[in-house]
Amino acid sequence: MKTTIQFRRLLFILVLFMLQACGQTPKKINDTQNSTTMENIINKPENPYYSNTDTTKLNVSDAEWKKVLSPDLYAVSRNADTERAFTGKLWDSNTKGTYYCAACGNKLFKSDQKFASSCGWPSFFEQDNKNSVVYKEDNSYGMKRIEALCGRCDGHLGHLFDDGPKPTGKRYCMNSIAMDFVPDKIISKNSSGNTLEKITLGGGCYWCVEAVYEKLDGVKSVVSGFAGGKNANPTYEEVCTGRTGHAEVVEITYDNTKTNLDEIFKVFFTVHDPTTLNRQGADVGTQYRSAIFYANETQKLAAQSIINQLNSEKVYENPIVTTLEPLTQFYKAEDYHQNYYQNNKNQQYCQMVIQPKLEKFEKVFKARLKE
Repeated sequence: MKTTIQFRRLLFILVLFMLQACGQTPKKINDTQNSTTMENIINKPENPYYSNTDTTKLNVSDAEWKKVLSPDLYAVSRNADTERAFTGKLWDSNTKGTYYCAACGNKLFKSDQKFASSCGWPSFFEQDNKNSVVYKEDNSYGMKRIEALCGRCDGHLGHLFDDGPKPTGKRYCMNSIAMDFVPDKIISKNSSGNTLEKITLGGGCYWCVEAVYEKLDGVKSVVSGFAGGKNANPTYEEVCTGRTGHAEVVEITYDNTKTNLDEIFKVFFTVHDPTTLNRQGADVGTQYRSAIFYANETQKLAAQSIINQLNSEKVYENPIVTTLEPLTQFYKAEDYHQNYYQNNKNQQYCQMVIQPKLEKFEKVFKARLKE
């Protein structure tokens, strides 16, 4: 952390790093569960390749698929058969939820990407992400079409056409049997019926990270604090030295009927730089490390999955250095650090460093802002 004089000296540097930097001054400002995540809701013990979190490309023999898939699903997924129009259970469904590949569990579409179509098959105008669905030319039956395949297992899903609605103009014409559908109301419940979950993240200065997540729909509370160190009940000044081993973090409590780990992590990797070791812009030290503190194996696997995906897609020029650390204890920071941006919007630091991050978040996640 920095003194007021140091902050002024670094002001020029902060401008250059305004989308990543996260310096603070130590001046005190007066203040006027265990869970089951959405991604693991489906279990298919007869199919060892099925996973809602693992995005690793599969290389499974046709003979093996025949052993683990039902005859109807095998016919569509591996032999590119097509179910008869208007017979699939999902073609006219408007229930809110998520669509997964029925063969391997890969997430394909969300219900808000689906539209009413008269073709007799489930139709979508956009896929979940650029790797969820892949394509190849299909010249069968004397027609020239684009076949749509699962991006993880290469299973046949349907075809892609250019007669869909805006904004993409695409129509993903899918077979119902090739997809598993999980309604939000089912996904949202864990075994105790509680819909609130927690995740602890470190992305540099907790003032910035807190301000971003406070605006995400579904987030109930964000608390700034410390995790990952060796001292119990550390103070702000002790953590500033960089000798306690703690990272500045935020504890996010969210309603899993409105958001999920996947979205929480997407925001996380959008609003900070996960490729700089022990620093964010002008802030240097282990207390500024990019870190995900997982409370259970589900959170760890989900975090590792998205990191692997981002690295494989080379989203960043450099490899991600975000650490995955077990959450042993979260310590709340002093009261004057809570809701810092909301309480100090007119401060130069808030306007020059935090505000640009908020603007970036609001632009990318425009449809997911709290009303």
